[in-house]
Amino acid sequence: MRNNRHALQRGESVRQRRLLLERAHERFVADSSLADDADSRRMFAAQSDLRHVVLDSWVRSKRRSIDPNATPGARPLSPAELEELQRLHPIARVLPVVNRLLLDEATQAGFVVAIGDAAGRLLWVDGDRRLRSEAEDMGFAAGADWSENAVGTSAPGSALLLGDSIQVLGAEHYNRAVHQWSCTAVPVHEPESGAIIGVIDVTGNDAAASPHILPLVEATRAAVEAELKLVAMRATLERSHERAGPRGLPPAAHATPAREPRQATPRLMLLGRDPALLEHGGGFAGVSRRHAEILTALAEAPNGLSAAALAEQVYGEPGAEQRLRPEVVRLRKWLSQHGVGFELLSRPYRLSGPLRLDALEALEALERGAHRLALAAYEGPLLPSSDAPVVEQLRHEVDSTLRESMLQTAAAPLLFEYAQNWAVDDAQVWEALLHALPPLSPKRTRVVARLETIAAEG
Repeated sequence: MRNNRHALQRGESVRQRRLLLERAHERFVADSSLADDADSRRMFAAQSDLRHVVLDSWVRSKRRSIDPNATPGARPLSPAELEELQRLHPIARVLPVVNRLLLDEATQAGFVVAIGDAAGRLLWVDGDRRLRSEAEDMGFAAGADWSENAVGTSAPGSALLLGDSIQVLGAEHYNRAVHQWSCTAVPVHEPESGAIIGVIDVTGNDAAASPHILPLVEATRAAVEAELKLVAMRATLERSHERAGPRGLPPAAHATPAREPRQATPRLMLLGRDPALLEHGGGFAGVSRRHAEILTALAEAPNGLSAAALAEQVYGEPGAEQRLRPEVVRLRKWLSQHGVGFELLSRPYRLSGPLRLDALEALEALERGAHRLALAAYEGPLLPSSDAPVVEQLRHEVDSTLRESMLQTAAAPLLFEYAQNWAVDDAQVWEALLHALPPLSPKRTRVVARLETIAAEG
């Protein structure tokens, strides 16, 4: 179990604590100097006895011009878009673990359990029926964005940003609409690579942030991660047995079954990830940067690439074939060990089967006008540390296409979400947002303030 530094301490009554938090929140929101003046902030922290993890999150929220009075989760996904994200998410395969270890107990205790993706988008929300209905009225529902960028301080959003467990009580939430709620959340990691793939959250009354809830949620997270690892191991073992055939004979030596289970096409996840993740056979495997670059180049060239062309796509210089060949050998060995369902062939270099790229899926969504789905699936620039030409080109294509789509065809709420999350310093985006907002929209003040800040910093 990971060490947690963000649990609540219970040295005073919750009622008294709530009152102090409400006063601190009112003062912080009203005082514009606290986000930028370090001395004023230190004095405020000492006087309010506010946890540093909460104050830091409030500062981030104010600097992002997040409105503490806005309705949270105001831009949910459509049912079709939500279903698509649920289908693709790895935790979908291990939901019974969450139900068995956490949901049943939480429902009996009058809590709501939510599972979100790595971008803070809630994918599943279940639990006490009455409380779930109240939470939905507050915007806490499947398909809603509860990242810090969208709603400010909250357990699911802050846990993802910090990469650590956190409990949030009442007015520690930045948004006033959430002050009557408390919550506990833990990030979920892909077992092999350690990459964050989602978040588990328990929301309810003050008891939802009590000391005994955190170990329960962390134990559920540990079981989910262990089950994800087992799913991947079982899939690898099954593919190994299929290749060997009965009694170790090669596949050609025995009859092919009349019906074989349908295997999903392997999918390379690159957006906002470094290292990349390869989804295959019900499991996930972390992929090194260089191997991800090679796979990206070959996935975009179904007819294959010569050694010289592939080397230039990966290394960005002619004559790099000698550097490429040992990487290809290592990648072939890695593909075989993980049983991913395809091989790397030679003359020319090519993949023996299809490989989906999440980046290309995002581009396809934009092409068919599914802007909300594309924005929800976008988790950041593609392989941000890579300077391989094939990656830089695809990264630029995705980022520029997303930006142009937001500018030209996105509605004001979607453009606002894009501006806050991915275009914080892009004056053109904020100017377009200003023109798109209705004349009496309360967001206009924040947009103008952001434009003034961009101009001052420029």
